[in-house]
Order: sequence, then C-alpha cells, then structure tokens
Amino acid sequence: MTTTLAAPSVSCQRAIDIATADALPMYGADWLNKLQLTATLHDDGWRIEWHQWRPRHTGGGPHYVIDANTGAIVSKKYYQ
Repeated sequence: MTTTLAAPSVSCQRAIDIATADALPMYGADWLNKLQLTATLHDDGWRIEWHQWRPRHTGGGPHYVIDANTGAIVSKKYYQ
C-alpha cells in the first residue's frame, strides 16, 4: 500500500522566508549567509536548517519545523 502526501499549502520558499524572518534578529544576515541552508518536507512539516558547511568549524545555525499547512513555527532550536 502506497501513501501519497497531499501537496503542502505552504511552499518551500514561504517556509524558508518564515524561518529566516525569525532567525535574523538572533543571528544576523552576515552569519546566516555563511551557513548552508537545507529545506526538506517531512510528516511534521518543513524542516529548515542552517549548518556549517565546513566540518572543522564550530557552531551552526537555527533549525526550524514550519507547519506545511499553516506556516506556523512548530519548533525551533538555536545552535551557536
């Protein structure tokens, strides 16, 4: 049996915009722009995550779950 997920009401780009708007006051554009952004759709919503792209560097960025139907921030974690 195959399950097909319905298309989300909130686009990937909209979820990124929501997470970015929330993260900018904490991290600033300069820091976020230095990190690698990934956005993936999961059962619990869009996962928007910023990571160091160089493994030897310490620190990281925020990780969000954005509801794919409402655009609400379900959870967020800050890593620095």
